[in-house]
Amino acid sequence: MELKATDGAAGRPDWEELLVGRSPAIRQVAHIIGMVGCRRATVLITGETGTGKELAATALHLSGPRRHAPLVALNCSALPDHLLESELFGHVRGAFTGAIQNRVGRFEQAHRGTLFLDEIGDLPLDLQAKLLRVLQEREFQRLGSSETVRVDVRVIAATNCDLVRRIEQGRFREDLFYRLNVVPIHMPALRDRPEDIPLLAEHFVEKICRLEDVPLKRLATDASSRLCLHFWPGNVRELENAVEMAVVLSGDRAWLTAEDFPDPASVPPRSLASVMPGRVVSVPDSGLDYEETLAAIERSILQQALEKTGGNKKAAARMLRLKRTTLSAKIRTLEASAAQAV
Repeated sequence: MELKATDGAAGRPDWEELLVGRSPAIRQVAHIIGMVGCRRATVLITGETGTGKELAATALHLSGPRRHAPLVALNCSALPDHLLESELFGHVRGAFTGAIQNRVGRFEQAHRGTLFLDEIGDLPLDLQAKLLRVLQEREFQRLGSSETVRVDVRVIAATNCDLVRRIEQGRFREDLFYRLNVVPIHMPALRDRPEDIPLLAEHFVEKICRLEDVPLKRLATDASSRLCLHFWPGNVRELENAVEMAVVLSGDRAWLTAEDFPDPASVPPRSLASVMPGRVVSVPDSGLDYEETLAAIERSILQQALEKTGGNKKAAARMLRLKRTTLSAKIRTLEASAAQAV
């Protein structure tokens, strides 16, 4: 990502150009970033998957004096637990099997810069305690070493899960939450900023045409209107993917029309009530088993999706807006429950 060190053509700082949109929600994000960019305070960015949390972290890094130092990122859910500690703090030769040489961790790589910890809610509990100490003392020890390393790092964490609920479940340390949540930033879902959809779509058209090295295409009015009708469960990332597909499949045409994008009818409605009005399940005077009833409803939905897709789990997962692994896990859970009931 190349950004100029000077203000943009419209007089906006270059980091603010990353936050495309004019909605009050995204402007509030920009306001907070502008206020805390020059500070060292730890920031916790929350929001659904695909809302642009990493982009907000980049803007935050670029908005202050640390922009000339590294921005180092680590996805806490992308590595096995036994490798995460080494990735964060580094190790010395012989610290464990396979450690054939010294290695600098992400904290040292980010010295005088910014460390972005994505999916912080998936960090194992033992590492949460060590991270808490680093945030408090700004020092740590590499794996296998007794030498203390001091660093000057600004930490930005991000998550799409409810950390307060994870605290209640005993899966996240309350003291670490408060240490991370010094400055909270919430990235709004795309459905909560529909006025930004045309601007984002035009931005992605220009970006993708540039990357694909094709003549610049334009969005027709009917295309923008259709995009605004979508629910976008995958948020900005899903919108970008839809625009990329439209650009690639449009051939030599200069304009993208509504037909280049999926029909909004195939997208989940904005609320369950809009498609299932009234009482979905009647509660008898004698009451009912809540968990059993929910399981029956879920089983029915999964069975219908599998029937409609001929048993294709990948297609069924796509129909239900689920990951395939999530769909498979739900099926296994329901099958196990049914077997126990027999």
